[in-house]
Amino acid sequence: MGLADFPDSLAEEIQEVSSSDFTVEITETDIVPSVDDPEITHPNLVTKVQKCELIDTCVLYIAIRRSTDLSFSHRRNTLTELYSSFVRAMARCGGYFDSKVRGIVGDRLMVIFDKKDCFANAVNTAILMNSVSQYLLDKNFSHDEIKCGVGLDYGKMLASKVGIIKRGVENTANKSIVWLGRPANVASKLTDSENRKTYNFVPTVQEGYYYPNIDKHSWYETDTPKFLDKLEETYSPVLKHPDEYFFGFFQSSRTTSQTTPPVLMTEPVFNGFKQANPDEQSLKEGWWHPQSVFVPGYSNKVYGGNIWFTAFL
Repeated sequence: MGLADFPDSLAEEIQEVSSSDFTVEITETDIVPSVDDPEITHPNLVTKVQKCELIDTCVLYIAIRRSTDLSFSHRRNTLTELYSSFVRAMARCGGYFDSKVRGIVGDRLMVIFDKKDCFANAVNTAILMNSVSQYLLDKNFSHDEIKCGVGLDYGKMLASKVGIIKRGVENTANKSIVWLGRPANVASKLTDSENRKTYNFVPTVQEGYYYPNIDKHSWYETDTPKFLDKLEETYSPVLKHPDEYFFGFFQSSRTTSQTTPPVLMTEPVFNGFKQANPDEQSLKEGWWHPQSVFVPGYSNKVYGGNIWFTAFL
């Protein structure tokens, strides 16, 4: 086919798939489908039908933090060993608690869970991956700190086959299952927030005091709201400081830092985990805490923790 005919050929296929007589059949399932599932098909331009499956479940993403920096700081053979070890270890973790690895792209894995016990299995998988990251991977590649982030969300995920069928060795590379749904997007973005240090600038006031008896000037830092609360109203439009030794002030700021924990989950996952496993030690001990994390497309609370299995200690 010549290049001049190629645009018309593509336009015809797009028009057929998007036409009103093309049907997408969606079947609900409780089991994570595989690429061989007969209820998931490629678009058939002859029968004008495509089959998909829908599942309500947890989605987990894990990724190596600062993977770009690692690419520049490691020799090629060391980097290959690291990525191979990471993928193999996390894939095994991904299958330990009745979960299914459904995506491996570079330094990032996606894991999806059967609907039954999905909250407990998802959180336990996250803890298992965090244990392996801190107590196996990081120790075996001690020349550079290896940090991983795990993100979890819950919701509806649509499994659909995409790509084209080709002959020969290129057939597999040109088709796969694609997972559509907000949970995958949110979980993936959460992995970019874990093990990240953020800085906050808190406005403060430096209060100056002069003590004549000892002829000494002293400065004390206080939060701006506390300083304003000290000031007293007078009969004139002037605020007065109550301390007789106060002589002046100026505005300043204090820098604070916070490192987000390696495991982050959305509120639906946390609530589902808490409801299904109220006696779980991590809940009873209060090891999960709300986090100040912004995720585009998600507006509820995010919970996080740095929890591991003692078997790895």
